[in-house]
Amino acid sequence: MNAPIDVSFFARSAKPLMSYRPYWAKRFGTAPFLPMSRAEMEQLGWDSCDVILVTGDAYVDHPSFGMAVIGRVLEAQGFRVGIIAQPDWTSAEAFKALGKPNLFWGVTAGNMDSMINRYTADRKIRSDDAYTPGDVGGKRPDRAAIVYSQRCREAYKDTPIILGGIEGSLRRIAHYDYWSDKVRRSIVVDSKCDLLLYGNAERALVEVAHRLARREPVDSITDVRGTAFVRRPGDPSAEGWFEIDSTAVDTPGRVDTHINPYQTTSEQAQAQGQSCAMETGEGKGSVASDTKPVQFVPNPALRGHRTLPPRDRSVIRLPSYEQVKSDPVLYAHANRV
Repeated sequence: MNAPIDVSFFARSAKPLMSYRPYWAKRFGTAPFLPMSRAEMEQLGWDSCDVILVTGDAYVDHPSFGMAVIGRVLEAQGFRVGIIAQPDWTSAEAFKALGKPNLFWGVTAGNMDSMINRYTADRKIRSDDAYTPGDVGGKRPDRAAIVYSQRCREAYKDTPIILGGIEGSLRRIAHYDYWSDKVRRSIVVDSKCDLLLYGNAERALVEVAHRLARREPVDSITDVRGTAFVRRPGDPSAEGWFEIDSTAVDTPGRVDTHINPYQTTSEQAQAQGQSCAMETGEGKGSVASDTKPVQFVPNPALRGHRTLPPRDRSVIRLPSYEQVKSDPVLYAHANRV
């Protein structure tokens, strides 16, 4: 059975990336490099960009730089893609360098979370940046995804903003922020982006780009997998969905205290008001009288026949930001789910 198998005949839920009809700008061909200025756009014969990518990294046309890959993926679909790398975030002028994008802004903080990129674990400012020419630090702001999104909105407020990258992916729900030592709300709310794409979002991005090219309102694009957005009150797209409370998936329980890795076993036991039987010599070869064997109890929720809602039309309702902010148990529960 070494014969090759044509998987194109298999049923698949995801649409192949190259099966979309190319956008009309495909006729311009492949650019040697994604333009970063008006002069470079004119050399390519472009009067505008369909998509403008904003990144906290330098632009290097290499697969190790995420925005370069995303730019080429969109270009292969026929879109004219420009890129603004490490712009001056103190005003919106740097974000107007390529003009107004026809379809949307694509925003990312870069290959690294901007706070990790700029600060050490001791909250001291780093002196270098591996993703900046000359290894120079300080070329991107704190919480770059939020700052860049706000500047894009300031430059052209009616253009959709699509947020992505590792900073957006890890902060898409309420999350603990080490730098401020508190729970922050979703970056979707703080950045005021229209849509957040998390994870390896090539398929989602291509679908969103083609739907925006067909003049679909960005507010109506709420059915793409791997996206996060703010649900508007009275949104008709919310009809027909079934909500499952998160406590039906995971039961909130106590939060165990962190164990100090520098303590010995006896010191850990002493800190908890106990003694270490291995070191005191107690209990050797015997079993404590209060020890009970593990018993497996059938889950009562699985008894009998249950009618479950359709999996593809079901969502899990997590605790609200206000709840997880003030309750460590619910915060741990929300992150497990």
